[in-house]
Amino acid sequence: MHVLLAAGGTAGHIEPALNLADALRRLDPEVVITVLGGERGLEGTLVPSRGFRLVTVPSVPMPRRPGRDLVALGPRVRRTVDRAAQLIGDEHVDVVVGFGGYAAVPAYLAARRTDTPLVIHEANARPGWANRLGARFTDHVYASFPASMRGARPMALPLRHAIAMLDRPARREEARRFFGLSPDARVLLVFGGSQGAQRLNTVIATALPELRARGIEVLHAYGSRNEAPRPHAGYVAVPFIDRMDLAYAAADLALTRAGAMTCAELAAVGLPALYVPLPIGNGEQRLNALPVVQAGGGVLIDDDDLTAEWLVDSAASVLHDEGRLAAMGSAASRLGARDADDQLARAVLQAATGG
Repeated sequence: MHVLLAAGGTAGHIEPALNLADALRRLDPEVVITVLGGERGLEGTLVPSRGFRLVTVPSVPMPRRPGRDLVALGPRVRRTVDRAAQLIGDEHVDVVVGFGGYAAVPAYLAARRTDTPLVIHEANARPGWANRLGARFTDHVYASFPASMRGARPMALPLRHAIAMLDRPARREEARRFFGLSPDARVLLVFGGSQGAQRLNTVIATALPELRARGIEVLHAYGSRNEAPRPHAGYVAVPFIDRMDLAYAAADLALTRAGAMTCAELAAVGLPALYVPLPIGNGEQRLNALPVVQAGGGVLIDDDDLTAEWLVDSAASVLHDEGRLAAMGSAASRLGARDADDQLARAVLQAATGG
């Protein structure tokens, strides 16, 4: 069985594809997996680091929606589709799986040209046009928000196995030692991703003295493209966290953006969060967080309204209220899905075999 995963550009598209790849290997150790991506995205580092083969096609920035701009890109698009179609034919690919983004478009069009089964997963409450385009070519469409795409079947986002299976209380002591945090302190985890870290960094820098005065320690992923914060007792700052399972286990509350993967992971592990949706794009981050917030597992605040004073008051009111903290964690976990990687892997294998 040869599975071609179309994933490139951002971690939000690449990470679920790699999580699916891990699940496919658990189900069928003999499966051949190739990732098709662009030449300049994060796939160049993320895919090889997870042990999977990456094949690139020329990166063609796609317009936000179909129209004249797409027609003008015709020759370049055709070349990338030709390359993807050649790969599908030469390597006898059995099924193509895509998670959206510009890097998925050539694979979707090549799958249609070669009559190869195509599976699409949409993670966001508002789907991008790449998945809306690809969904016209297949009946195998899955979505975390099934109402967002006509004919989509419900399927949560595939998570990394170490996170999906995480027992936060059981790993708490280990996680605190790993990051150098106090075993009995309340811990706020702050992370915003490469696009959204700077705004959160500014607020946490102002709020930190008062957070520490209230007995709250902070684990902060500030983003490798941003300036390293000043050291502070009870404050652990790192450019990037590659052990998010331990970060979730160490934390009692998170301050974060509301990407689809972030919302899915926090719900799955039952970690309450203060969500600050990224104020760009089509508003999908706010919609991503709404279900868990409405269920009582998180708090939502607009980017413009986020201040150090609000953060200190909100974090302290949650972290120092044991009952509220436990209730929020339980509410979040009720919306989480821990086995979506296995479910989607089985659906992919069925699509490949005509099942």
